[in-house]
Amino acid sequence: MLLLPLLAAIASAEQVQSPNHPDHALNINDPSSLGIDTVKQYAGYLDVNQGQDHMFFWFFESRNDPSTDPTVLWLSGGPGCSSIGNGLLFENGPSSIVKAANGSYSTKFNDFSWNSNANMLYLDQPANTGYSYSENNVTTSAAASKDVIAFLDLFFTRFPEYAQQKFHISGESYAGHYIPVLASDIIHRQVQSPDDVYPFELESILIGNGMTDPLTQYKYYQPMACGDGGYKAVLNATTCKAMNDSIPACESKIAKCYHNPSNTSVCIEAQEVCDLTQLEPIYDDGWNPYDLREKCPETSDMCYPGVDVAAEYLNQSSVKEALGVPQWKDFESCNNTVNAQFGNAGDWMLPIQRHVEFLLKNKVPVLIYAGDKDFICNWLGNRAWTKKIDWPGAERFRATAAKPWNSTIGTAGEVTNWDIFTFLRVYNAGHLVPYDQPENALDMFKKWVLGNYAF
Repeated sequence: MLLLPLLAAIASAEQVQSPNHPDHALNINDPSSLGIDTVKQYAGYLDVNQGQDHMFFWFFESRNDPSTDPTVLWLSGGPGCSSIGNGLLFENGPSSIVKAANGSYSTKFNDFSWNSNANMLYLDQPANTGYSYSENNVTTSAAASKDVIAFLDLFFTRFPEYAQQKFHISGESYAGHYIPVLASDIIHRQVQSPDDVYPFELESILIGNGMTDPLTQYKYYQPMACGDGGYKAVLNATTCKAMNDSIPACESKIAKCYHNPSNTSVCIEAQEVCDLTQLEPIYDDGWNPYDLREKCPETSDMCYPGVDVAAEYLNQSSVKEALGVPQWKDFESCNNTVNAQFGNAGDWMLPIQRHVEFLLKNKVPVLIYAGDKDFICNWLGNRAWTKKIDWPGAERFRATAAKPWNSTIGTAGEVTNWDIFTFLRVYNAGHLVPYDQPENALDMFKKWVLGNYAF
């Protein structure tokens, strides 16, 4: 691997506005001297509501052919976790951050970066996530979607050359909420106003280890933790029985939220009851909820020390200067306040799979992939909800047997596909598939954005 030294940089800003979004302005900087990659790149802020809200982004051109390769948006989950600190600098971006014994930082080149064959756009959203900041709170996936669409409109207005290629939206974890809502909003406006001209069109979505259909997914925490998910049991028999016995009460609460999703108190209660009985046992035993093969290090808030290193790097004054970030802004990998606000708005337990049904009915290709050692959004639950949803190819999808998925280095998982809908189980990966299986993840990514939906 190539280690690149980190260089200081001075940012020069450019501002872009659009008559379609008079409350929004895009401020752009060139951070290339930081050495994250040698390709053309841009970073900066989308300023919203006359400068009250500021959403941070970082864009990298493809290492291959930016003029023909697709453009892909990446959204990390949480809610409240940074796409920059978690996705870009830890999972699938051009470089990760290495901290030396003397406290200095360098970049480690990623041969399996997703910008190997795509123009990659990373966005810290909703407001107050990562480098983003605001005086206002965004507390639902629906509200977050509006700001992301405004950002995309402004970005592609300024850079129309990246809108000429196919555009995909990717992400993981709580992006299983973000992405279906966002994609549905994009398709809705195209369907409702087909004669209008928009700066971009959506080609497909990709969601890794997402939380999308809580009513289906929550019942699979117990089998995943207790030895029925292809990995050994990590909890004792007494705890496993208690989890199993509490599933009906959990399901009943979520079902009430599904029946009346506008009743915030009902949806909040569902999350409180279900998290206590289905999630807490893993945390209480110290297991890494993102990878059942290991315990969560006590020294790391996020269970991955590399995420902490990326946050330290992003809090350096020279890095903030290069990226156009105010010096007073503290970077956090995940903002627990944002997370709590989404929970208090009842967003967590909403039936987001209904948006996926809408997308498939409108012929938008959907990839759901899942590392099979994850607990928090495990492959069992994701496989189950993909088989339950209603769309024109549903019966054929349910009847299709899984087949081996072979990547460039061998058998990497198993795949179920019918037409434009694919579920992919990724072997020996946790919640963060590009981190655990970088070469296989890139193979998956390349095949999908090139239209090989059957793998």
